[in-house]
Amino acid sequence: MVSRAERGPLAEWFWTIDRFFLAAFILLLGAGFMLSFAASPAVAERIGLDTFHFVERHALFMLPSIAVMVGLSFLSPRQVRRTAMIMFVVMLVALVLVLFIGMEVKGSRRWISISALSIQPSEFMKPAFVVVCAWLFAEHQRQPDIPGNLFAMILFVIVAALLVAEPDLGQTILITAVWGGMFFMAGMPWVWIILMAGGAAGFLFFAYNVFPHVAKRIDQFLTGEGNTFQVDTAHEAITRGGFFGMGPGEGTVKRILPDSHTDFVFSVAAEEFGILFCMLLVGLYLFVVMRGLNHALRDRNDFTRFAVAGLVLQIGFQSIINIGVNLELLPAKGMTLPLISYGGSSQIAICVTAGFILALTRQRPETRAQERSLFRSGSGYGVPAE
Repeated sequence: MVSRAERGPLAEWFWTIDRFFLAAFILLLGAGFMLSFAASPAVAERIGLDTFHFVERHALFMLPSIAVMVGLSFLSPRQVRRTAMIMFVVMLVALVLVLFIGMEVKGSRRWISISALSIQPSEFMKPAFVVVCAWLFAEHQRQPDIPGNLFAMILFVIVAALLVAEPDLGQTILITAVWGGMFFMAGMPWVWIILMAGGAAGFLFFAYNVFPHVAKRIDQFLTGEGNTFQVDTAHEAITRGGFFGMGPGEGTVKRILPDSHTDFVFSVAAEEFGILFCMLLVGLYLFVVMRGLNHALRDRNDFTRFAVAGLVLQIGFQSIINIGVNLELLPAKGMTLPLISYGGSSQIAICVTAGFILALTRQRPETRAQERSLFRSGSGYGVPAE
């Protein structure tokens, strides 16, 4: 145990980090590793790989993921901003390159292959995009003459256009929701709310009419007709699990579920460990989002406030999309469950998000002084007393 009397970097980190956040992220990582034993062996055997191929790779990805999360949590807010800017530029270039040299899978180009590794740039773009936009919104708040909101809009349009070009409409919807939430926090005028709502409706109409696979999935969701094998099988797995599950390794429906280790790992969790376990997972995601929004509500620094809120919304919305598809509440869409699903790019990128959150919510001398000032003045939620 690290003593409060120590003054080394590790002790300073341990006593200033939000340990509830850290525990939640570690629990989710641990749950993901446990579920890889339940969800991935059947997939590996089906495609002719070693039974524990995906389990071993999941464990291999966990090591750099945890290192990235802990390493980034040592950064100051300024260092977080600079790191995000560098990452944003690199991933922006990668998103352009992926359109020309990316691996084509099921009609989409989303991955760049480097030696034996495949990297999905859009996964790493998300946390970088959130932090950079948070800085732009904050700069506009600090000095209205700076067109930070306009620059954030331009970046959003560029990133969204590149994602649509892949095409990856799920990630486009995700960053739109997160960006919209941050813009709302930054004091978006009502006229912009109306314009954004109209733009979102127009985009969905465009996607439905231009991309056949989008129209097909929406039609299948609305009518229940067509090839709905995956979502129907996932629903059956959830139903068979009941409240307490069939027990570790006892699931049978998972053996015929093609993406049981990635997009539909939540259904495997329900079949083997039950709805109550799934409710615990949902509770962990809800805790991360609500604790992050509470931090944002109390923080008096606009950049930190917008960035933390955007990062936890990213995790929250991505979880909602994945779980909603598993529960047949949303049209089928390939979206990983944060820190749970198999996937190197997804796992490491979400740990980048977690590392940024831990870094931005650390207790620093200035934030502790702010909280003491607010407590003495009787002012709540980060609003200065009159």
